[in-house]
Amino acid sequence: MSTRVYVPTTLEGLAAHVAAGEVPAGEDRFVAPDETEEGEYAALTEAALASAELLGAPGRRVVLVAEVADPDGPVPLGDLVAVHVDIDAEPDPDDDLAWFATQEIPHLLDGSAF
Repeated sequence: MSTRVYVPTTLEGLAAHVAAGEVPAGEDRFVAPDETEEGEYAALTEAALASAELLGAPGRRVVLVAEVADPDGPVPLGDLVAVHVDIDAEPDPDDDLAWFATQEIPHLLDGSAF
């Protein structure tokens, strides 16, 4: 059985995870309280707030979404199912994040997705 986790990060953090091939255990992550759309949105929103705290200044919030067997263990990049990122470099904290497929990660990192 897998669990969907939401991992807050930044574009710089995403680049480090790509280089390492995984999101290491111990990184903050959020799990939906249930499998409803509302529950998943609540976890995504919490992760987006945590991403903003990681930034410490205006910038793009990033949330990685993964399906994993162990929600506390490392997350191999192959377990990522989506990436949510701010479109604007100076977003309104109340704005929703845009959804990107995992195949778009290189474009997120080189800036061509924006």
